[in-house]
Amino acid sequence: MQKQQPKTVLITGAASGIGAELAKSFFEAGYQLLLTDINEPDSQIDFPSSDKSVCFVGADLAEESSCKEIVEQGIARFGTIDILINNAGFQHVSPVESFSEQIWHKMIAVMLTAPFLLTKHVWPGMKQNGWGRIINIGSIHSKVASPNKVGYISAKHGLIGLTKTTALEGGPLGITVNAICPAYVRTPLVENQIEAQAETLGISKQDVISDVLLKSAVTGSLIEPSEISSLVLDLCSENAKSVTGASWNIDCGWTAQ
Repeated sequence: MQKQQPKTVLITGAASGIGAELAKSFFEAGYQLLLTDINEPDSQIDFPSSDKSVCFVGADLAEESSCKEIVEQGIARFGTIDILINNAGFQHVSPVESFSEQIWHKMIAVMLTAPFLLTKHVWPGMKQNGWGRIINIGSIHSKVASPNKVGYISAKHGLIGLTKTTALEGGPLGITVNAICPAYVRTPLVENQIEAQAETLGISKQDVISDVLLKSAVTGSLIEPSEISSLVLDLCSENAKSVTGASWNIDCGWTAQ
């Protein structure tokens, strides 16, 4: 029997945090990796320099043309993109009356427009192959709101609509689309948010963690990135071929209250 070609996964925001953990997990599982980020990869992501199954493309997803270029480079390198994980994002904390319009536009571009464009560009190949997996990394803020995060929350809510619509269109084609909605994960993004919230609210970082971030977390702890990657791998397996259009909470019991 001919050996089956490894599947290729495109991961955005892959330089650190959840994205870096996803890259590590998929690499260990034997996938080919097309990684992209505006920043250089974290030094903790240790792939052999000679490994041809890993390709990193530096790109700013706020630039619409970057989305098409990333997909084109991936197809040129690996022949196909089987899995898309829309993970890239960033946070900005500010009351709505002083929320920067420039930052608003960038947040929507990176966290909603880019996932749409990347989905659009990988779609024809997945359709042709009769198989595809798309995972949108949302947030608990895809389901509920908090003050001073209007840009992030608006983008993440929109991501759920994108997930549902593309799941309906992709079902007959063998393409599944799901979202994962975690509460606060132990990442650099959350660390930066702790500092911003402390400044905005005039409280200590420890008080931000206990009284703001973990206030509604009945498990009382931050989520580890490996918990996210474990679920993503499951959703990309053949065992999840009937799972689509869903928004999976990893929220420490937040929305159960």
